[in-house]
Amino acid sequence: MFFRPTICLAAIILATAAFAGEQRTGAAPAAAVAPPIASVPPLVASPAQLALARAVLVDSGVASSFRLIIPQYLEQIALSVTRTRPDMVPDLNLVLAAVRPEFDKKVDEMIDSAAQLYTQRFSPKELEDVAAFFKSPSGRKYVGMLPVLMSDMFVAMQAWSQKISVDMMSRVREEMRQKGHEL
Repeated sequence: MFFRPTICLAAIILATAAFAGEQRTGAAPAAAVAPPIASVPPLVASPAQLALARAVLVDSGVASSFRLIIPQYLEQIALSVTRTRPDMVPDLNLVLAAVRPEFDKKVDEMIDSAAQLYTQRFSPKELEDVAAFFKSPSGRKYVGMLPVLMSDMFVAMQAWSQKISVDMMSRVREEMRQKGHEL
């Protein structure tokens, strides 16, 4: 299996968000919870807040995960096209190399969007605290260890989810059997 850190990061972020949603609502599972509706217009962040949020994104490693997406997409395009048209490999490689800088620049758009989101969720003082953490020795170690931890968690999550799936189906079958239904 080929491990893609951004996909794993996205899965963990989504799982964390789903868990947080379940904790807040206390009722329906995350899949049944409607996405929040933005009723309050976003506040306009100061340039200093945005710069601090960008620093947090860069120092935390989040920005580098955005940067991984461009080569992954280009690789997927190459595999898709050359699988059926191997004669195009030389020209396609030239085209992909030529368009990559254009799309590398678009990563800054995502970093700017994420920085805006950070300023909506964190006060200036909180952003300063988070930035200080990621500049500290512990913060730098955290960022350095994150790829290893994500890989380890991915493996652990696969085993855990497989076991939970089997255990859950067994329990549902057992409960349905008690109600007179065979699954």
